[in-house]
Amino acid sequence: MSNELYVPRGTAGTAEYAVDIDPKKAGWGYSALRIVELAPGGTHTFAAGDSEWIVLPLEGGCTVQTEEEEFRLLGRESVFAGVSDFAYVPRDAQATIASGAGGRFALAGAKCERRLPARYGPAPEVPVEQRGSGTQLRHVRNFASADAFDCDKLIAVEVITPGGNWSSYPPHKHDEHRPGVEAELEEIYYFEIDGPNGFGYQRVSPSREGGADVLAEVRSGDAVLVPDGWHGPSIAQPGHDMYYLNVMAGPGATREWRICFHPDHTEGYR
Repeated sequence: MSNELYVPRGTAGTAEYAVDIDPKKAGWGYSALRIVELAPGGTHTFAAGDSEWIVLPLEGGCTVQTEEEEFRLLGRESVFAGVSDFAYVPRDAQATIASGAGGRFALAGAKCERRLPARYGPAPEVPVEQRGSGTQLRHVRNFASADAFDCDKLIAVEVITPGGNWSSYPPHKHDEHRPGVEAELEEIYYFEIDGPNGFGYQRVSPSREGGADVLAEVRSGDAVLVPDGWHGPSIAQPGHDMYYLNVMAGPGATREWRICFHPDHTEGYR
């Protein structure tokens, strides 16, 4: 199972995308992630289909043109340079991404039902949260968290883990529908590591018999799929900050991020 859930760089690409993970490939119902790389002056047009999408610059800026709107994204030099602005593309739309200087852009998606309006997400309005302390400190950019930006199903955040630190800790899960306690959400982790030859580790352990079980050494461009199970820790190599993009969605009628911490790892947690 670990070989199916750990997606090394270059193993999930297509002619159009460096990474292309859709629900069919993942074996689930909702969450999707694409990474498109554009040369200077390059363009990419895609049909949203039955999913909503957020275009998030990882490196560089772009314009995003839909049938009704055009958004100019300033973007950023890299995911470690700071928060980026972004654009929301609704289901049943067609969008074109164009970049004069070139760059890399994430398309975080989720199969959905409602068609919401296309919108621009300004970088200054992205809530940034410092979570944990000491060697568990990390910085969470809640650009499309459930309470920060309106989507139908999609939840997406970015996390920067300083070199040598642990994040996604204590291990937690969201694979059951328990009203008010836990939401059922499929999740994709997409990683980038600061500096050459950097790496990190990602653990997913079973929460049920035969459940997800992964221990992967991750490098820039890798992804890990979490259909179920306790996920965490995410561990950054000393001297190399670790970035990951979390893309989540699920069948719940209410869009919410409710998690359950692993009871064996919560004592003494700060």
